[in-house]
Amino acid sequence: MIEPVLDIVFSRWTTPILWTLNAFGTQRFVELQRNIGTITPKVLTQRLRQLERDGLVIRTYFPEVPPRVEYQISDLGRTLAPLFASLTDWSTVHLPLVEQARQEFDTAEEQAAARHH
Repeated sequence: MIEPVLDIVFSRWTTPILWTLNAFGTQRFVELQRNIGTITPKVLTQRLRQLERDGLVIRTYFPEVPPRVEYQISDLGRTLAPLFASLTDWSTVHLPLVEQARQEFDTAEEQAAARHH
């Protein structure tokens, strides 16, 4: 029964969007894009629509001149904050170990390839 949760939470860009909204609060589209980094406007729009549909993000439209739209994490989305904290803790402790394992693996692969030539 975990598969639907994984589809919602770990779809590409979902976690960075929700983490950013949770960490920085309500943001306009451009601010959100800047805080996330490498996401394209098209993909950010698609993901925000899906997150709004899932009830994890609230989109507020202000009919001003020029119009303004803000995004915030919903109460439902905020329930994922402990998950983000756990992922942050895990990455702090374990990412260096993952990097070390990758380097050891790559070195062993290179040595094996050199022996076979």
